[in-house]
This record gives sequence, C-alpha cells and structure tokens, in this order.
Amino acid sequence: MNRQSILVVEDDIDIAETICDYLQQENFNATYESNGLLAEKRMLAEQPSLVLLDVMLPGKDGLSICRDVRPFYNGYILMFTAKEDDIDQIVGLEVGADDYLIKPVKPRLILAKIKSFLRRSIPTQDQAPTQLIQFGALSIDSLNRRVTLDNIHIHLTSAEFDLLEILAKNAGQILSRTEISIKLFGKEFDGLERGIDNRISQLRKKLLDNDQVSPRFKSVRNKGYVLAPGAW
Repeated sequence: MNRQSILVVEDDIDIAETICDYLQQENFNATYESNGLLAEKRMLAEQPSLVLLDVMLPGKDGLSICRDVRPFYNGYILMFTAKEDDIDQIVGLEVGADDYLIKPVKPRLILAKIKSFLRRSIPTQDQAPTQLIQFGALSIDSLNRRVTLDNIHIHLTSAEFDLLEILAKNAGQILSRTEISIKLFGKEFDGLERGIDNRISQLRKKLLDNDQVSPRFKSVRNKGYVLAPGAW
C-alpha cells in the first residue's frame, strides 16, 4: 500500500523533526519545510495528502500561503495556532484551512487528527465498485471523489468534496452546523462557523448556485444548510 504523504511546515526544526519521526513510525511519508516560500512551491508541485502549516514562518506566513494555494492545492490543510489567538483560528478557516491544532500539541493528537481527515479519502472495502449520487445534472462519484455538473468536471478541494458529499447524502434534510462539524471534524461545533460557511460559499460559486428563487444550497436561518435535490 502506498504511504500517504504529509508535509510539515514548521520553522522550529526540532518540532518539525519530532513530528516527522513520529508520523514515519506510523507509516506516513512525512517530510518538513521550514521556509514559507519553499513550502508553498512544494505544496503545489507535490500535492501532499495533508499539510500541517504553522502561522509564523520566514519567507511567507502560513495564512498567506493557505489563501494563495487553496484554489490549486487538493489536499487538507491543518493550521498550527497559538492557544490564546482566536484570530489566527478564525482567519485560518476563512482563508481555506480545514481545521486547526493549538500549540503546543502532542504528536499522538496530531496523528489522530490526520487519520480523521485522511480516512475520508480512502474507499472502504465494502464500497460498491461505483458509488454515484445523482441529482439532475449533478453527479457525485464518491469512490473516485469526482464531481461533474452538466458533464463538466468541477474541481473541488478535498474539504469541499467532503462537505458536498455529506449534504448530498442527506439531501432535502436540514443539517445544523453542529451536525456538519461532527461529520466533517468529529467534534462539536465550536462557534468558528466561518470554516463551514466558507466552504458553502465556494460550493455555490463552483456549482453555479446563483438562482435566488430556487437555490441549490439553502441557508435556513438559525438551523443550518440543506442541499435541494430538485434544483439541479
């Protein structure tokens, strides 16, 4: 089985090496980069399965990297943030991070978070050879993690696909942010709703949800979101 690749972007070499050594023992192909500009180039060129991205970096800060690579990088981004800095957590989610880890953080917690995200992208053995979800012109191939609209392939990030799949499997049903957060992150909604809201916004743009009368993704005030199966 091919090892999944993890890029650790951290300017403290001791911390980076400790994390990489721990992940390698868990059979991940883990490497690190300490310079922000070089890390950005590697993310785009290598497309690692997941990136652990610190905020404070030489060359280019982590928030700017996340914002700039998000349209082109397909994997997951977990931000390292300081314990007291809610602003970094909020901004990180706004610019496209999939979740955050508060420093200092133990390697086993990092591992648990990584596994939680990456298991979503690996088909289970009991999945059917093809697993399609179809609503009109929208087709979601869960096995190959591919989305088409009017037979045109739509590029989604891993996190965007995860959210779309959750909404599609519960089409017509209102999902609260807490329900979505548990399905996406395995934890209760913590009030940093922008992460989910931003993914909804990106899905609306990419899937041409511009009909105000019959929206494809409905926002239900104080309740949550619902995918409208008949709007495609």
